[in-house]
This record gives sequence, C-alpha cells and structure tokens, in this order.
Amino acid sequence: MAARTALLLLLGVAGAGPAPAQASRGDREPVYRECLTHCERRNCSGPGLRHFRSHQPLYMSLTGWTCRDECKYECMWLTVGLYVQEGYKVPQFHGKWPFSRFLFFQEPASAFASFLNGLANLVMLNRYKAAVPRSSPMYHTCIAFAWVSLNAWFWSTVFHTRETNLTEKMDYFCASAVILHSVYLCCVRTLGLKRPAFATAIGIFLLLFLACHVSYLTLVRFDYGYNMVANVVIGLLNLLWWLGWCMRNQQRLPYVWKCVAVVLLLQALALLELLDFPPLLWVFDAHAIWHISTIPVNILFYRSAKFACLCGWAFCHWFSVIACQGAAWTPNPQPAC
Repeated sequence: MAARTALLLLLGVAGAGPAPAQASRGDREPVYRECLTHCERRNCSGPGLRHFRSHQPLYMSLTGWTCRDECKYECMWLTVGLYVQEGYKVPQFHGKWPFSRFLFFQEPASAFASFLNGLANLVMLNRYKAAVPRSSPMYHTCIAFAWVSLNAWFWSTVFHTRETNLTEKMDYFCASAVILHSVYLCCVRTLGLKRPAFATAIGIFLLLFLACHVSYLTLVRFDYGYNMVANVVIGLLNLLWWLGWCMRNQQRLPYVWKCVAVVLLLQALALLELLDFPPLLWVFDAHAIWHISTIPVNILFYRSAKFACLCGWAFCHWFSVIACQGAAWTPNPQPAC
C-alpha cells in the first residue's frame, strides 16, 4: 500500500509539473509567434473568450482543448502553408510534426492504431487464458505481461488522442514498464523455472530501476535523449538474451526458430521509429506506421502460439517479447488453442 501511495504521489507531481519545452523551427518563426499573439489577444480573453466557449463543441471542451490550443493549431497550419507555398521543407512545432486533427484526436492514425493493438492484445489474452492450463509454469507471468501491455496501449491511445504533460509521461513510463517486464519474462523463461530465487531478485531489481527511471524523469529532468537510450539498451539486452537462449536450445526445441524469427521481426519493425519525415496526408508519420505494422504481427504471434501448442509445447508472445514454454508441461491431447 505504501508503494502504491508513493506511485500515485509521483504521478500527481508528473501531471502538475510544467510540460517540457521543446522549441522547434516552426514555433520559432516570427509569423507563427505574431499569429499566436494576435489570436490569443482577439479570442482568449473577454468577449472573445466567451464567444469561443459558447461555440466550442462539447467533445472538444471535455477533452481539454483550450482557446490557446486552438490558436496554436490555426497558426501552425498558417505557417505550414507559407512554408509549402515557398517551397521549403515542412517544419516541426514544439518537437512534433504538424498533424491534421480529426474531431478531438490530435494524432488520429497513432491513436486508432494504438487502440487496435490494445484490442488485439485483449483478444489474445482471453484466448490464451482459455487455451493454456493455469498450472503452466509461465501462465501467471504471461498474464501479468499481457496486462502491462494492455495498460501501455491504453495510455498510448490516450496520449495520441490528447497530448498533455500527464498523458505524455504516462505513455513514456508505461512503455518503459513493458520493456522491463519483457526482460523479466525472458529471465523467468530462460532461468527462473530452474532458479526461481534468481528470477525474483531480477524482478525486484527491475522494479527498482523503473522507480528510479520514473523519479529522474519526473522530479529532476524529463530528458528525451536519456529515455530513448535507456529503452534501446534494455531492448538490445532483451534481444540478445532471447537469441542466446534460442541458439542454445535449437536442438532440444525443434520450433525454436519461430522464436528467433518473431524477435528479429519485432526489432526490424522497431527500426521504423528511426525514420523521421512529415506525416503523409498530414496523418501517417513513422510512429503511426510503426503502430499500424504491429497490429497484424500480433495475429501472427497468436497463430504461432496455436501451432506450437498443438505440437506439444507452449509459446506465448505479448507485443514485444517471446515466451517459449514447452518441456515444463504437457497440454491436453486435444488442446483448445
């Protein structure tokens, strides 16, 4: 309970603190600044503000869109139009590419793709629970990872729907939790079944690391570069750990190559994050395409799990990591997976 209270207090500070400022070429343009100043002076005080509030759609006010947000949105597109008209490259604004809003969705493609990923994981979770015996050594670990992943996709959907200081931090922190939990899942599968005390110690260490990671980004400095490096290093550790285990067990587990294929596929898709280009049709940027690409991969993972289960060993994958489980338990003669 004390740990839960501390976490809630930490998140409260995260939401109350000022949003990290990221100046970009677009929001440094004089035309953008002048437009923003004029728009706020005309619409965001006195009669102008009352007129704005009386005409603002309810769904926009409920999702926190303010008069200043509307001014920033309009001035952003005014500036983009001038850049395109003069033949210059599209600039970023406040660290982000310009996106065409749909209703109250700030980044509609990424928000919808995040929702579909969460839905796919929920379907996989229910099918996994129906197919795999609770006595399986990896059952509870995989279920826990599924819920961690669902939580991450929920906050990803919320963040891409409406970016605020709190939703941004929750998106980043929950993504880090998924990566760290994937390392724990790898540890349990490769070592924990024989050395449960070691797996428990690793789990405690990863929890402490997550707490320190969140504390630094919340209370000291929200460092985007550090956050990216930390997640990449942990992801590479996870990748090498899985590949090493697969290579050592390729003779004992005949279908271990599927584990290698899926891990490498996920890493290849993650490379999309390294691309950086203005959104296609003002909707699809590299991040959105990455989210979209993981939706069918989730289905591929489940089909691989079903095939492996029918062949006599369990194989579960939740978003970013494989859990190959086989020799530990024997499925029913006619498994329902």
